Amino acid sequence: MLPRSALRLRVVIKHLRLAKMSSKAPDEILFHHTNNTGVITLNRPKALNALNLSMVRKMYDQMKKWEDDPKIGLVLIKGEGEKSFCAGGDIRAVTEAGRKGDSLAQDFFKEEYILNHKIGNYKKPYVALIDGITMGGGVGLSVHGMFRVATERTMFAMPETGIGLFPDVGGGHFLPQLEGKLGIFLALTGFRLKGRDVQSIGIATHFIDSSKVSELEKRLTNLNVDAGKEGVAGVLNELQSQSQVEADKEFILKPHVEQINRLFSGQTMEKIFEALQKDESDWAKKQLDILKKMSPISLKITLRLLLEGKNRSLAEDLKIEYRLSQRCLEEKDFYEGVRAVLIDKDNNPQWNPANIKDVPQSKVEWFFSPLDAKRELNL
Repeated sequence: MLPRSALRLRVVIKHLRLAKMSSKAPDEILFHHTNNTGVITLNRPKALNALNLSMVRKMYDQMKKWEDDPKIGLVLIKGEGEKSFCAGGDIRAVTEAGRKGDSLAQDFFKEEYILNHKIGNYKKPYVALIDGITMGGGVGLSVHGMFRVATERTMFAMPETGIGLFPDVGGGHFLPQLEGKLGIFLALTGFRLKGRDVQSIGIATHFIDSSKVSELEKRLTNLNVDAGKEGVAGVLNELQSQSQVEADKEFILKPHVEQINRLFSGQTMEKIFEALQKDESDWAKKQLDILKKMSPISLKITLRLLLEGKNRSLAEDLKIEYRLSQRCLEEKDFYEGVRAVLIDKDNNPQWNPANIKDVPQSKVEWFFSPLDAKRELNL
């Protein structure tokens, strides 16, 4: 029998081991495969599953492995918890790195865009379950995939002009594809779409009730490895036909589609502002007030990005967006926007310049100008 001192020592060691195990941070992104399905879980629920560089790298590596694995027939991505799929990239960390001259600021955008391109060109069915908040970087993880499944809890937005950035992660490619001027409207104002509206506009390919999420996962993971696109679509179509939440809801922007197409048709921000000012409706006045709160530089580069992006491939667009991202890191507005919205949360950014009329065309041209050859994004 061990002496008491030895027993006490064992107890202490056991408690230390348990404490160490409990203090270990959970993995921020999880991978497992069930039958023939590779499952990705964004696992930062307290941070609304915000995407960081480590998660980007791990996800890219795993997706490449699964793409070449004959035992994997499809990939499913979801967010942990009921609040968020992915609320965006970890922009706060990016701006902190940018201030210090840390390479993370360049690496994050570059590797995130490479991941977006991989998703857009994936050889196997890719299903993004956008159940909850889906903004910015979360849009990049979903919208380029073969299938995007919304629920009544989905909230989609691209609010980047409000933080001195622009709707990136391929926004310059997919937003111009939306009907009429809806993409330009969403990009400039950061308007939020919810539930079935996300499918109505074409961001989501399918809608199911959130109560059917577990059934969806079970049905997908039980598909044969060679079920392919048709097999996945069959499951999604069946569950969609059984979903009744918000079934009779009218598209929220339907009453304003004519106004959006007319008032947001200008080829410059000055023309859009002028059109909104001349329109005497309360709705137009509200949109003008919203735009006046956004970064003037962001508005101008966003409009040009979308006007030129309709005929670009995803790869061509991401290369342009990478240039813009690096220029934003050299400007004050991005840091000021993040400060006002995410750090101090006073929601009172001091843009420089403060008026769209004071943003020279030469400044816009500089944003779109090529980087040094070694810095360019290669896909």
